[in-house]
Amino acid sequence: MDNDIFQGYKGDALELLKKYKVRVWGTVVADTTRGIFKGTVLPRAENDDDKHIVVKIVTGYNIGIDTRTVTSMKEVGYNKANYKIPEKAFPFTPGLPHVKLFGTGGTIASRLDYRTGAVIPAFSPGELYGAVPELADICNLDTEKIFAVFSENMGPKQYMALAIAIGKEIEKGIDGIVIGHGTDTLHHTGAALTFMCQNLPVPIVLVGSQRSSDRPSSDAALNLMHAMKAAGQSDIAEVMVCMFGPTSDEYGLLHKGTRVRKMHSSYRSTFRTIGDTPLARITRDDIFPIKKKYNKRRTDKNVKILPYFSDKVTMLYYYPGMAPDTLDALVEKGYKGIIFVGTGLGHVNKELYPAIERAHEKGVHMFMTLQTIWGYVHMFVYDTGRDMMAKGIIPTGNMLPEVAWVKLSWILGQTEDPAEVKKMMLTPINDEITNREPYNGYLVYQGGVPEVEAFIKDVHK
Repeated sequence: MDNDIFQGYKGDALELLKKYKVRVWGTVVADTTRGIFKGTVLPRAENDDDKHIVVKIVTGYNIGIDTRTVTSMKEVGYNKANYKIPEKAFPFTPGLPHVKLFGTGGTIASRLDYRTGAVIPAFSPGELYGAVPELADICNLDTEKIFAVFSENMGPKQYMALAIAIGKEIEKGIDGIVIGHGTDTLHHTGAALTFMCQNLPVPIVLVGSQRSSDRPSSDAALNLMHAMKAAGQSDIAEVMVCMFGPTSDEYGLLHKGTRVRKMHSSYRSTFRTIGDTPLARITRDDIFPIKKKYNKRRTDKNVKILPYFSDKVTMLYYYPGMAPDTLDALVEKGYKGIIFVGTGLGHVNKELYPAIERAHEKGVHMFMTLQTIWGYVHMFVYDTGRDMMAKGIIPTGNMLPEVAWVKLSWILGQTEDPAEVKKMMLTPINDEITNREPYNGYLVYQGGVPEVEAFIKDVHK
């Protein structure tokens, strides 16, 4: 058998495939000491070991079968997969809203590279329509791939480019904008665009997926449908994140860009509004507002695009015993702004006080946020907080740490005047600081307690 049909396999794994005359892309039944497995043999990542056969089973998951456990293997079919989705021209339907889709990369616009075993940004926005033809029933769509990066590679350069692109589309009269984005830093981009794109007349909807498009459990298609509906038909003219509500596909949620956070590494319902309620619940058929107050859609094209950002701002996550040289090193490296992520009501240890004083004397802008995520910074309660305020640290209410970092970076891209920086940081632009958190803005369901177990059993399985 030609070695070309054993893509990436070597050593023991290659010899096993040859022994049983099994090809890559062949459907196999493998009898092992750990049970019987059936699925499609996938190409082997070139950097992986030679002790495993990779098989995609019927659930869509890939498993590695240890060659040492295989007692027999038989190829029962063959169908070479094509994981590239062809691009399709999007049809125009009179009467439907006009939406622009910006592609940046991430899992919602990705495929699995079986050469390396990695999920890579590879789908163009046009390919997304090829995968989700239902989008044509929701809107008329233009697409543009701006970046092709995972979200960990999104940063100030991309934020500013997106803001400028959004402004241009609004000037052209677009009805709404969707941004396909990786989920890991989606909430950072949501905050950045909230500050950079103000007085919006149309919705700006960031959307991603937790599971890549080659998996049956992928949330990409439904998230896209929800996002397109929100952008084209919602009257909420804000920067929003649109993702699954529950882990099932019952509905999606629209979260405000300054109050949302990724809260689970793999759940499809990973995004949560923190310290507030989501803006709305959304299905393929309708949009159900949750909040009564929000920025309304308008018919004008007036928008303020403020694409500023400083790369001299950082976050310092406090831990017990933190030494002052940690802060000194940041100041020595030229950082102009520091967001402290403190314990409790906003505390750090007294050993940091001299370093805080030195930073303040050098004009470093310092603000306090909380590790607790929910709740408010209260630095008047204990002497620790009062001491830190006297040394130059400013409390930020219930602003989320990531949002505070983004906002301070945006502000220092415009001014370094201490009074103006403080005023801008503490003046809410879109609920990054709120006067109070609603009673249902803090809900942490704890398994094992009677109330939650009853809820899971009877109400929401």
